[in-house]
Amino acid sequence: MRIMSDVAHDDVSPRLWAGAGVIVTGAGSGLGLAVCRIFSDAGARIMLAGRNASRLELARDVLRTECAIAAGDVCDSSFCAEVAGRAAELFGRVDALVNNAGVIFRGPICATTDADWERVMRINADGVFRMTRAALPHLRRVRGAVVNVASTAGLAGCAGLSAYCASKGAVVQFTRAAALELAAEGVSVNAACPGAIDSPMLYDAHLDGAAAESIRARNAAEIPQGRIASAEEVARAVLFLATERHITGAALSVDGGYAAR
Repeated sequence: MRIMSDVAHDDVSPRLWAGAGVIVTGAGSGLGLAVCRIFSDAGARIMLAGRNASRLELARDVLRTECAIAAGDVCDSSFCAEVAGRAAELFGRVDALVNNAGVIFRGPICATTDADWERVMRINADGVFRMTRAALPHLRRVRGAVVNVASTAGLAGCAGLSAYCASKGAVVQFTRAAALELAAEGVSVNAACPGAIDSPMLYDAHLDGAAAESIRARNAAEIPQGRIASAEEVARAVLFLATERHITGAALSVDGGYAAR
């Protein structure tokens, strides 16, 4: 693991989250980077965690706030502990944790290998548990917030996504259990449940060679609003859940009405 601190460019103006410390996993691209941007705009200082150091470095360079990067695996408990401890040391506090790191596997059950299943469950579910456990001592001190990025696939079944649905369902249920456990301590725990997002994961997961526009159109056709979400739209929902502390145990659909059908 590498952790490198940096103060990027000019100081930001005081905002709602000014001075706060925030950890974001899966921060190198897509939704994770959008979450980092929106917290940065709100004045927070950010620990960007992910597996790809070069992507994290590029992400850090576009954020106008004090930030640091941590390259490693959220499945590794020692990495999670180091990320949380280093964020607390650098920023003096950890006000929010956004568990965004995730992967997807598409295929029928009989074509899902043990390795496929275990990889999805470890990153999507085990990683949320381990990072939350590591950050909790710091979050308790400031009555902070946890936002877990789940999915509409954690609320409703999707054919060909058995491992992904199981992992995101686990995230939703972990969110509810943790919210009840931590409510008296003032730590809120919520899940953002996006549908299809215009981000690298949507396109990287398709192995049929379809063009990006075809993939986008196919997903949009299944959504009542007729379009997929931008990463920024979902990031705003994440910021909302982290900010409104009387909301806890919620699984907020951000999906253009998909889960309402």
